[in-house]
Amino acid sequence: MNRRELSILAVAIALIGATALFIQYRKTHQRLGTPGVKVVSVPIYDPDGKLAGTNSVPLPEEIPGYKSEVEAVPRIVLEWLPQDTTYGQRRYKGADKFEIQFSAILMGADRTSIHKPKYCLNGTGWRTSPEERDLVTITRPHTYQLPVSRMAIRRDMKLPSGQTVEVHGWYVYWFVSENQLTADHNQRMWWMARDLIRTGVLQRWAYLSCICVCAPGEDEKSYDRIKAFIADAVPQFQLTHGPETRLARAEKP
Repeated sequence: MNRRELSILAVAIALIGATALFIQYRKTHQRLGTPGVKVVSVPIYDPDGKLAGTNSVPLPEEIPGYKSEVEAVPRIVLEWLPQDTTYGQRRYKGADKFEIQFSAILMGADRTSIHKPKYCLNGTGWRTSPEERDLVTITRPHTYQLPVSRMAIRRDMKLPSGQTVEVHGWYVYWFVSENQLTADHNQRMWWMARDLIRTGVLQRWAYLSCICVCAPGEDEKSYDRIKAFIADAVPQFQLTHGPETRLARAEKP
């Protein structure tokens, strides 16, 4: 190895060492950010009735046109995610039996609470389509556009008769932290790393998701219902809002 190669190697080793020291410094001096969703001292349980957390994200009890009930956090979720994760989970049922399962996952100091949504869906038997971006108009406390991602999902279901049918549904999600909203997992990861390096603050990101099963031939109608549901639900528990927007209005003649 000649002198030039030795110099390059020495610089590389020095940079690696400096980076490691900086990361370690940030880890020991980091502080947790403020969540972008409400957190209340209301316990949440697993399917066996055992305590899953002393705090929870208060997803709204009342949404126009729906009755709701708290759902237990699945045991597999509790076993997979870090112990400092905070949850919220409810199921909403309309008079026509249309159902939406709504869940919140709020990370603590362990950032592995949140991962790519596709992994969980595939792990539970759902086949996913490519993601699409969309905006949901939220009107309180002011009008703004909430970015969301949607995935058409499908899975095979066996009926009591023994016949197997393909079931369609939608999975809609977004992420929120203090003063930040995105529907892009990679964007969230970049912002989290950027904020930690710049300020030493580990933002407490929350991952919100809705899932529903569609009646045959009513895929888009079901998606419109999810958007309307989100518009009613978000102002009741989400603290972070997007910039105010003005919607186009028809001019009076």
